[in-house]
Amino acid sequence: MSALEINACGVSVSRHRSYAAFLRNCHGSRFHSRAFTFVLVTQAITSFHRHWTPTARTITAEQMSQQDSTQVKGCLNQTNNSGNTGDQSPRGEPKNQHSSTDSAGKGATRQPTSTENEREEKTHLSNESAEKMAKKAKSDEFQNPKPTHSASGESSSNQPSQGAPMDTSDPFSDASSSGTRPKLGIQLGPTYPIKNLKTMQNSSTEFDKKLIGHIIMIDMTCFQRGVIVPFQRTHVWDSKNVKLPHLYPPSHNKSHAPPSRWEATCHALRKLTKGSNSIGDAETAIMSYNSTNKGKWTFDALYLYGQRLHTVDNNLHLLIPKIAKLALELPDLIKQPIPLLRQQQNQAITMSQQQISSLLANAFFCTFPHRNDTKPGSEYSNFPTINFSSLFANEKDPAKLAQKAEKLRAIFHYFNTVTNESHDQDPASKPDGLVSFERISIPPSQLPDWNKQKMPLRNLHISSEGSIEKEGTGMLQVDFASKYIGGGVLKSGLVQEEILFLMSPELIVARLFTEKLADNECLKITGPQMYSITSGYSKTFSWVGPYNDCTKRDMWKRRYRQIVAIDALDFKNPKEQYTQENIKRELNKAFVGFHGKPETAIATGNWGCGAFNGDPKLKALFQLMAAAVAERDMAYFTFRNEHLAYEIQRMHEILTKNNVTVDKLYKLLKEFGGHYTREHHSATDLYRFIREKIKHKNSLL
Repeated sequence: MSALEINACGVSVSRHRSYAAFLRNCHGSRFHSRAFTFVLVTQAITSFHRHWTPTARTITAEQMSQQDSTQVKGCLNQTNNSGNTGDQSPRGEPKNQHSSTDSAGKGATRQPTSTENEREEKTHLSNESAEKMAKKAKSDEFQNPKPTHSASGESSSNQPSQGAPMDTSDPFSDASSSGTRPKLGIQLGPTYPIKNLKTMQNSSTEFDKKLIGHIIMIDMTCFQRGVIVPFQRTHVWDSKNVKLPHLYPPSHNKSHAPPSRWEATCHALRKLTKGSNSIGDAETAIMSYNSTNKGKWTFDALYLYGQRLHTVDNNLHLLIPKIAKLALELPDLIKQPIPLLRQQQNQAITMSQQQISSLLANAFFCTFPHRNDTKPGSEYSNFPTINFSSLFANEKDPAKLAQKAEKLRAIFHYFNTVTNESHDQDPASKPDGLVSFERISIPPSQLPDWNKQKMPLRNLHISSEGSIEKEGTGMLQVDFASKYIGGGVLKSGLVQEEILFLMSPELIVARLFTEKLADNECLKITGPQMYSITSGYSKTFSWVGPYNDCTKRDMWKRRYRQIVAIDALDFKNPKEQYTQENIKRELNKAFVGFHGKPETAIATGNWGCGAFNGDPKLKALFQLMAAAVAERDMAYFTFRNEHLAYEIQRMHEILTKNNVTVDKLYKLLKEFGGHYTREHHSATDLYRFIREKIKHKNSLL
């Protein structure tokens, strides 16, 4: 409402339901006809905008659905589904965020955010518009045909946030600081163009430098001639390197010794390579050299997958022999020790995609010795599991069992791709390159002193649409990780990290050699290939179809895809995240992940929220601050949470316009932490607190 509307007769038009009521209030006052005409025109324009805005948003939703279905410029095969990886809400996403589609097509209930709970505003018109928009968009989306073992019988519309009209007043006004939500019909203001963000392709010369400090599992002399062959060095069986199955020590009593474990493994796997084989045959083979786990291991998820084979997956009887053959090639592909990436050691491993596939085939057949016992005090208690026995196992919850079967679709598709020997395979997507795994540890003495970081925040592109994996191609993509890399990917977990590992199963091999991450550590993976499109999140997860990865490669034949695994704290009590100690810990963890060359943009989202109970507003500031110190711009995806995107963008604008540097923001966060922990009832919203502090400071100038 404009000032002229108020001055016309001293009464706000917006408070009246009709012009008759407005005129009654104006009766007897000094009223000018021109002023009345202006009010009528203004109200007419406002009414027109209000009534037509939902339609405009519905079109936008339809267009986004169509854009999602195309994926990445012709690199998509065998799908008409949207396959939007933005649906894979991260662990950093609020718990109410879900997939846009599933087999049942039911709408999920969106839980109110903490900001919403602070308001009592009525939003009937906006809510109705949002519901219409969501239904229209959803009806236009391709409903992916799923097998009867769909991971969930319910859907989640993942509809955009609903709320009161967007506040367009002074950002420091009372209305602004109340946390008013944007109306659906009003778009976010301009954000930094994503096309201007620096990617790996823009930094190709920096990626082409010599792989210093890497244990390179291939012969570089042959590689420079265009041939990938394993590098040969003497194997060892010790605590510093992966204990490979073909190196298992033989029995000392050679005269009466049974076949070695590897001999028994080879005997069982060779049987599988002959002719067609079933899941029952695979189980028999696995248990023949894992007899100590008889009665403990079950294969219910694997059998469920086999019982409900989709037509796309009906070559399982032919695929099992190929996976067995791939596993048997391990001694010919790995001819030197694979070091364990231990805590507080900066070390990297670079290996070929073929070597990775053989290691994963052995994980599938559960051949890795000493890796089945993860009890405290055991040899590998500080490492993730690697054998697939836990993925095959039964679940008390039938829904979780069905989710495991859906996971296996992604796993079997990966093996189908890497064992494909046909000549019609797209050369650009052939898995014949290299992948690097680098553990990075920064000593506490070298971490930033956050009280002294004078740099301003960097450029921010923020969107409620899109995803880290798609729109963030070529950027440093954040894996909202567990401290045990891969999280529950080989169990029943299905949030951001697990879904990422299912889309790119080469990431799973990191579990073989990566010890649990410490507070000052991260893991960077460069060059992994994406094999699958998935949709949904947690209970709504499903495998959609193959992804034909055409991402270009650097001179080491690593794809221009870099992922950084950083683990956020898991807060049983959400109030704990505002303590000074935890604020510093999360800032340091983000910095460790973002630090380093080349300084490509970061693609991220709601890191450490959702199941870990993190405040997405706080976590967004942590990442912006760490990115500023690491001299990186950022692309932030809120996974269809328009309200959060609006809040973060507006806060970023306020901070940059008022020259709030990292050190000043750090002090504000510490001050808020003290204020928050003292509150016994509802605490002030973080962003409102910051706005009021900045406003008060400006008033003193």
